[in-house]
Amino acid sequence: MTGARGREPAVNLLRREFGLSGLVELRHQVERRALDCGLRDMALYRFVVAVNEITTNAVRHGGGHGRLELWRAARRLHCRITDHGPGLPAGHRPRRPGTHDASGRGLWLAQQSCGDLTIETGSRGTTVSLSVPAG
Repeated sequence: MTGARGREPAVNLLRREFGLSGLVELRHQVERRALDCGLRDMALYRFVVAVNEITTNAVRHGGGHGRLELWRAARRLHCRITDHGPGLPAGHRPRRPGTHDASGRGLWLAQQSCGDLTIETGSRGTTVSLSVPAG
């Protein structure tokens, strides 16, 4: 990994495989690393919520486990979550859930929290990448 346009080497902060039993500890690890990178208050809260939503989706819909990579580059904090589930339907986009929808909020909430969110999906799984400015 390199920083934006190769100018700055990326600093790896966390790489970890996870499953259901490790989600809480993973969330705490991400929060500690984000704090170390200067995220505070609502920016910290939103980033941690976004990562938690995506890791939970990986467990619930993506085969029961996933891999998280967290790094800092070019004054941004980046996170990539990969699962090995069946992938999302072609053309899927996060959408605002209806008032009475029991599920379907995860990707939409993550996108609202981070703005910079990309989804790559196929029959071998889904990768969600997000990033936020870091001090």
